[in-house]
Parts: sequence; structure tokens; C-alpha cells
Amino acid sequence: MAWWHGAVAYQIYPRSFADSNGDGVGDLRGIINHVDHLVALGVDVVWLSPVYRSPMDDNGYDISDYCDVDPSLGTLADLDELIAALHARGLKLVMDVVINHTSDEHPWFVESREPGSPKRDWYIWRPARPGFEPGTPGAEPTNAGSAFSGPAWAYDEQSGEYYLHVFSRKQPDLNWENPQVRAELYQMMRWWVERGVDGFRLDVINVISKTYPPVDGVPGPDGLCYALAQVANGPRLHEFLAEMNAEVGFTEKGLFVVGETPGIDAELARSFTDPAARELGMVFTFEHVEVDQGGSKWEMVPLQLSALKATLAEYQYGLEEAGWNSLYFENHDQARSVSRFGDDSPTFRVASAKTLATSLHLLKGTPYVYQGQELGMTNGSFGGIEAYNDLESIRFYNLAVSLGLPSEQLLSVIAAKSRDNARTPMCWDASENAGFTTGTPWLPVNTNYPEINAAAELADSDSVFHHYRKLIALRHELEVVRLGRFDLLLAEDESLFCYTRTLAGDRLLVVANWSAAPTDWPSGLPDVTAAELLVGTHPSGELRLAGWESRVYRLG
Repeated sequence: MAWWHGAVAYQIYPRSFADSNGDGVGDLRGIINHVDHLVALGVDVVWLSPVYRSPMDDNGYDISDYCDVDPSLGTLADLDELIAALHARGLKLVMDVVINHTSDEHPWFVESREPGSPKRDWYIWRPARPGFEPGTPGAEPTNAGSAFSGPAWAYDEQSGEYYLHVFSRKQPDLNWENPQVRAELYQMMRWWVERGVDGFRLDVINVISKTYPPVDGVPGPDGLCYALAQVANGPRLHEFLAEMNAEVGFTEKGLFVVGETPGIDAELARSFTDPAARELGMVFTFEHVEVDQGGSKWEMVPLQLSALKATLAEYQYGLEEAGWNSLYFENHDQARSVSRFGDDSPTFRVASAKTLATSLHLLKGTPYVYQGQELGMTNGSFGGIEAYNDLESIRFYNLAVSLGLPSEQLLSVIAAKSRDNARTPMCWDASENAGFTTGTPWLPVNTNYPEINAAAELADSDSVFHHYRKLIALRHELEVVRLGRFDLLLAEDESLFCYTRTLAGDRLLVVANWSAAPTDWPSGLPDVTAAELLVGTHPSGELRLAGWESRVYRLG
């Protein structure tokens, strides 16, 4: 086992965690001031979303200087102090690093715009489509669409050519085929390790090796092909990952390394995370958070629990013998799980938040808690499109409106799925602005913060927070939670999520009711009459499950 096989990670989105200077934006000193919250929760690792110098087109995922901190978030000295504060309390720090692309304000790209520059080949430049005037509609080299809507090619007048940006046009993709680019990035990562960082979260890492050039795909209504598969999982991906591991010392130094990998399956996840491959420690997959959508993120369909269970089970079984799972329902790119998969009504919010947590944390893998998830925080309330900050949501809205889709319908979808739902400020207490800032918050604070906040939940022994504490403690205490075999039960049931974890003679049973309707104890489950109840409560001899109730039994 690697040390992180028994760990629980906590993601911090710095702009929204805690503001120490009253400017309305969270910062590093705000995080330092709340390290004890993480200690009380019991987590082992802090994953810090980007704090590098950035124009903030995509809130820090557009980096203009890899080796400095953005002034809006603090200084390098603040970051050093945070690392020391975490290490002093036995916690590790994982830096989120974006190496598929940079900001268009990064000095490398500024230099690359000159056709004769030595750094011209550090990015992906292509001439206009034959027969088209450069810079005119349809002249893009291919019809590849950006993940943030619109073409994935941007015309640069200074260069007379187009550069590829799989995401925002202010996020030009680096050319990983160039060994100089790779060497520079590896050196930067070694610099952070030497500074005390314990690992990395690698943003969209399976996009670094691309199909060249990104080919024309089947067009959508606007003539563009938005399939990320056009550029992801390219022919040299395994080579690049193994090289990065060796050059930075992922395996040798015991670093916590997780790669974000959209558009993969369990077989690919296993190939990336098999220890024998010496590539990544684990990956973030997306299939389970796409079960409530149709052809795109913005096409919503009702959640089918059996489909969610099947997807989670596929990865549990697929990575059982080799590889490792990342367990998450929330992060900075996903809506709040209690609003999305649970029931955020006053009646069932607490119970459903606990049930989602139980269902996820007893699986095999490394669980991730996103800030506020341990409180059962819900989606925000934004109103019109002008209230949103999320680049992805705004660009989708503007494109869809231009295609004639009704604004009211679009706002309803965005309210449910926008990334801003995860980025509303952390709710610390019932004071003004939820204790997040003394100024005007950069995003509106959830209106339910007087009831849902950290101070209230720490004081309530039956809160969502203390439920998370219990689950995290079980992972630390019981080897069967860390390493036991997973077996799914009642796979087709649309209300119950049930499974066992088994290691030698130790066996756990997880039973979770994912509906508001009470249900009789299902047949087909192991006998629990003499079992030890580790999580959940029920009257003596009463096995009937209440709405959104979850239990964990130790069978032997």
C-alpha cells in the first residue's frame, strides 16, 4: 500500500474558502486561519485548486506564471506558511497544476505568437483551412469545438495563423510533442516538490497527447464538433505519463498524484493507475457524474440509480486487482450533490447528505470531500445570467440564445448544473456573509447560510459534519474499508444502494435508501440480526428503512 491508499482528501477552492482581508475573495491566509476545521474533520490531504499568478479568465486554471502566487490570493511566503501549518498537523498538501495549457498572457505564449520565435512550436499553430481567408468564418483548420462553446481554434492576427485551445481562447494548449516543453514543466513540478508539496492534481491530463491535427468531426447544430475525444487520449499519452513520473519522481518520492481524465473508461483507468505502469496514482473519471445528462452536460435527464450503481461498480471491479479509484460526487466543476442526487428540502437535506456520504465513503478508493460538502451545502440561487461568474455557463447561455433556445429554459438548466453552484462562499457561521468575508463576496453567499454553516454543525452531534467525521474515522480504523473486496447487491433496485466489503473474515454491509419513501428491509441481503451497527440508528428489532436512511453493519 502507498500511504495515500488509506487517506481522505479535502478540496479547497481558494477564492471561495475564506477571505482574510475583506476584499470579498478568499485567500491563502484565510485557509491558514481555518486549518483546524480540517483537523477536526479528520482528513489527511488538502487538494488546493490553482493559486498561481493568473489573469483569472477561468479562475486560476489559466496560469501566467507557474512559480508565483497570484496577488489576489496572497504570496509565496503565505503558501510556505500554509504548507508548514498543514505539515505541523500531520496533513499533506496537493497542488492543482494545469499543464495541458497556459494563459495567453504567459510569457511563453506571448513569445510564441512571433512566427520566427524559438517558442513558436511550444503551442499548436495551424494555417487557415485551404481556400478560406484567414480570420473569416469557417476558416478554422478543423471544426473542433471548445469545451467552453465556440471553435477550438482562435485566429491571431499577429501570427497569421490559428492556435488550438480546447478550453477558453485565453487558454492556448501547449505542444507536448516538443521535448523542451515537457522538460520545462517537469522542472517546474520538481521545484514545487522541493518547496514541500506532497503531490499534484493534474488538470485534464489525458488531453496532453492529442490527435494531430484535431480532425473534422460530426458537426452539431452550429457546425462544430464538441467531442473531447477528438483530442484526448492521444497515441503518446502513456509515454508522456511514464516520463513525467520518472522525471518528477512520483513513485520514487511517494507523491500523491491524481489525474483528471475526461472521456475514459475503466480499462483506461486501470492502465493509468496500475502500479506496474508507474504513471499515475489514481484518476478522476466522469461516467458516474454524467448519468443524469443526455448528449451534453446541459441536457438533463432524471437520475436512474441503477445506472449510477452500475457505473461505480464497473470501476470497483475493474480496478480491484490493479489500479486505484478516486471517490467523489462533488468538486469545483460539479453542482452540489445534495441538490443534484439527494433531496435538498428542509425535510430530507441532512438525511440525504448523510446517505450520499455513506454510499460513497465505504467504497474502495480514495474519497474526496469538496469544501462545504461536509456541511451538506446546497446549490446557490443566482437568477439571471448576469449573476453568474462561470465562463462555461455564460458561453453556453450566449451560444444557445443565439441559436434560438428560450432564455427561461436555459436558466433553469444552468441553475441546476452551473459550476458556480460549487463556488459559492464557504459558510462558516450565521454572521453576515456567513463569516466568509467582511466585504462584498465575489459570488453571492447561499441564502440558507443561517441554518447551514460550520459553527452550527460542529455544535450539533447529529449533523452532516459529524457524520463525515465518523465515516473518515472508519476508513482510518478498519482495513476492510481500505482494502476489502466490493460486491454490489440488488443492482436493479431503483431506491436502494447496497453492497458488501470483504477482507478475509471481516465483512461490512452498506444499506442506503436513496428515496424519500420508507421501505421494508429488502430480501436478498445478509442477515444483520446479530451484526454490529457501525453507522446509522434504528429502534431495537426494527429493520425498516426510513426515507434517505443509510446504515453500515459489521457482519463478522
